Amino acid sequence: MSSAASFSVWDYVVFTLMLVISAGIGVYYAFSGRGQSSSADFLVGGRSMTAVPVALSLSASFMSAITVLGTPVEVYQYGAVFILICFAYVLMVAVSSEIFLPIFYRLGITSTYEYLEMRYSKVIRLFGTVLFIIQTVLYTGLVIYAPALALNQVTGVDLWGAVMSTGVVCTLYCTLGGLKAVVWTDVFQVGIMFAGLLAVIVQSVLLQGGISTIISDSAQGGRLNIWNFDPNPLRRHTFWSITVGGTFLWTSVYGINQAQVQRYISCKSMFHAKMALYINLVCLWAISICSVFCGLCLYSFYKNCDPWTARKVSALDQLMPYLVLDILSEYPGVPGLFVAAAYSGTLSTVSSSVNALAAVTIADLIRPYLSLSEKQLSWASKGMSLFYGAVCIGMAGVASLMGGMLQAAISIVGVVGGPLLGLFSLGILFPCANAKGGLAGLISGLALSLWVCIGAQIYPPRPENSRPLALVTHGCNFSGSTNWTDPFLLRPFLADNWYSLSYLYFGPLGTVTVITVGLVVSILSGVSHSDMRSTLLSLFKVTDVF
Repeated sequence: MSSAASFSVWDYVVFTLMLVISAGIGVYYAFSGRGQSSSADFLVGGRSMTAVPVALSLSASFMSAITVLGTPVEVYQYGAVFILICFAYVLMVAVSSEIFLPIFYRLGITSTYEYLEMRYSKVIRLFGTVLFIIQTVLYTGLVIYAPALALNQVTGVDLWGAVMSTGVVCTLYCTLGGLKAVVWTDVFQVGIMFAGLLAVIVQSVLLQGGISTIISDSAQGGRLNIWNFDPNPLRRHTFWSITVGGTFLWTSVYGINQAQVQRYISCKSMFHAKMALYINLVCLWAISICSVFCGLCLYSFYKNCDPWTARKVSALDQLMPYLVLDILSEYPGVPGLFVAAAYSGTLSTVSSSVNALAAVTIADLIRPYLSLSEKQLSWASKGMSLFYGAVCIGMAGVASLMGGMLQAAISIVGVVGGPLLGLFSLGILFPCANAKGGLAGLISGLALSLWVCIGAQIYPPRPENSRPLALVTHGCNFSGSTNWTDPFLLRPFLADNWYSLSYLYFGPLGTVTVITVGLVVSILSGVSHSDMRSTLLSLFKVTDVF
């Protein structure tokens, strides 16, 4: 495979500098202040954080290298319809800040799964905790491995060297500095991510002769396919799948996911926590618009010679690094800045995950069963950070077995996040729900989500449902065949119906199943009204008519 150019010394310097500064922030917080003597200091920043750094950290946590490398490719292949996710972000922030945040903040809990025991039972709490750990370890492995592979193929950055260095640096500052280090490194890393994306956008606009050329090329290539109101749930991306599916998906992340909830309960007041969510909304918009526009730049450059079809890259996820080396290699250090941006995304997500995994393990699996002092819990928190850092690096090896970056990531989050969102919503919004209903709903929702997700992995949707847009190679100087074999010859009936459901609906499917089954089982098994604390229910609860 030929590469547009390769990494220079200055690129390595810029990339290394980003890693060193991130590690330095962890070391600083390890040695400053009281040394984080309690587990609350280590895991939730002593509940003293302010809105702006927490907002930037919320944005960085789930805007990973998958956003920097995966979203532009999504737009290049399927068009700019993905920008509609901005509508989903608005709905998600409204629901998270008004329904979920007040309850978690008032209860003053370290782990969101403590709520499940208060509302349902210890069994459901443990079930929720184990699901979260599995989901987060899988997702984090993908987040570490995917960018390392893409960048290795194009720039020659050593694959496992990159995986190990990012994993080790991340684990180092999580273990040393706790949540405060994670939040402040996230702030630094959001800056690097924006700088990397803007470098690509500015240079693309200059080389193509203005934004109007890029927009015109995209329109001619059918990439500005934003207003598609087709209600068919089998269509991969439509207005409905992105706004409805996206709202459920991102609410399962920002409303109930430990990595995010842990941040806003670390704020010093409810006002700061809500402000953090609303400032984070602006950051999410900005990152999404930049990454979607990068996808249009990518198309404008390669509209006549698609590097993937021409075999210049071996996977679509390598297109962004390929473009960067194509247009920015004459500026020493700038390709390094883009790689640093991709890895900043990785570091911020992995550090959030490691910190959240440590918090959940301490709060749900260690503290209730072992009588440890605060000092011992603080050391146990650090030990768990170290352990989960190592597990996530190991999981990066498993991640190589997954498909396209963005879709694989959203599938993982949706399959587990959807049913968990349903379980929390059932408890918070429906006073009539009981433990039997919660457990039956969770198992049903999880089974259904897993069934459709695994089916979709085995039998990918046909092109008429996913609708990739045309990529051409008539402007390339190469000879060779680009014939494809048809993988859609022998398929069972379910493959073109049930398994072809848009991957964005995996989350809502799980959520709605949990709530429906949960309510039915709760009513049939006899509603329990005893000792229901009002703090466990939302002000927006559905009036109990049963």
